[in-house]
Amino acid sequence: MEKTKVNPASGKLGILVVGNGAVATTFMTGVLMARKGLTKPIGSMTQYDKVRVGRGKDKKYLKYSELVPIADLNDIEFGCWDVYPQNAYQSAIYAEVLKREDIEPVRNELEQIVPMKAAFDKNFAKRLDGDNVKTCKTRWDMVEQLREDIKSFKASKGCDRVVVLWAASTEIYVPIDEQVHYTLEALEAAMKADDREHIAPSMCYAYAALIEGCPFVMGAPNTTVDIPAMWQLAEKTKMPIAGKDFKTGQTLVKSGFAPIIGTRCLGLDGWFSTNILGNRDGLVLDVPENFRTKEVSKLSTLETILKPEDQPDLYTDYYHKVRINYYPPRNDNKESWDNIDIFGWMGYPMQIKINFLCRDSILAAPVCLDLCLLIDLAARAGRYGTQRFLSFFLKSPMHDYTQGEEAVNHLYRQHTMLKNALREMGGYEADEEID
Repeated sequence: MEKTKVNPASGKLGILVVGNGAVATTFMTGVLMARKGLTKPIGSMTQYDKVRVGRGKDKKYLKYSELVPIADLNDIEFGCWDVYPQNAYQSAIYAEVLKREDIEPVRNELEQIVPMKAAFDKNFAKRLDGDNVKTCKTRWDMVEQLREDIKSFKASKGCDRVVVLWAASTEIYVPIDEQVHYTLEALEAAMKADDREHIAPSMCYAYAALIEGCPFVMGAPNTTVDIPAMWQLAEKTKMPIAGKDFKTGQTLVKSGFAPIIGTRCLGLDGWFSTNILGNRDGLVLDVPENFRTKEVSKLSTLETILKPEDQPDLYTDYYHKVRINYYPPRNDNKESWDNIDIFGWMGYPMQIKINFLCRDSILAAPVCLDLCLLIDLAARAGRYGTQRFLSFFLKSPMHDYTQGEEAVNHLYRQHTMLKNALREMGGYEADEEID
């Protein structure tokens, strides 16, 4: 098989994070600590997972970095935007995710990560009150200012490449409007006309990133790059995009457990999911318009795994409900409950209860690292547009709904897609079937 041309991961990789809160600072601190040998990047697929290549006597298992040229942790430079002006050290202390003893050894590095003024519209996240915000005449002006930020960061840090990662709060739900979101021309016109209803600030970040030759990852459920106009821009700029919403706690469990029910041909009457969360994300999601964005993302998982059209006896008319409750005492320590009503032989009912006491940012940080390293790899391999092989890390994977395509949410099929893409980029045959 002809080896895919993948440019080497030479020079520095800049990671510009939108948001400097709990997830972002936990991610940054962990990377900085790991490269000093003071912690292990546990949970990171790029650092630990292995992929089988070859068959029979030629079979071997390779770490990602042995298979493809992955950027080294030592070559990463961090920058960020945030509505609050505190540097990454101050923000990490304030977030109360990590113990002070796990932050202090990299205090100097974190203090140098000072957020640039955010492109922000309070109407999209009413609970945030920061004043480190750009003054923008129009959405197009917002794009122009963000482009200057990216250029300035890249030059000042001496980066060869930059990835832009959204790790900020969930915006209010922006329904897809065919008149605005279906063509790049219409999107640009709406930005220039300062259409604040249809153009979310996150779209300005994504547009600026792609125009500046930076891959973009949407880590919240915002519809930002999940619109045909952005797909066209990604094609035009030959840049990869991925989204949406980091798959961390409850949805990770759902995408892994639902296949057990389906594979065993058990029936489903209902799946009730609820969460309590007390960090900034929980605060923002306490507003119904913001929760709606998250709800759409979370609800989509189950319906693509347990499908009534495939098994009408088992999955017709099951009830699926998702709830998130803001509960300040828990801070970043999220707790989720899943109550699953199933039925088996002769229709007899059974129940499954899953109680996951997780740490939101501890689960999200390695996902941030993997998405940044892998989308940088994709760019160097000449891949552009929606990167479906990154669905493994995302709650509501992007797909071309205009052509009737369905997202793959089944965790094990997602893992196969990931491994096959790595095999191809490493010059091996993509030899696992997704059925």
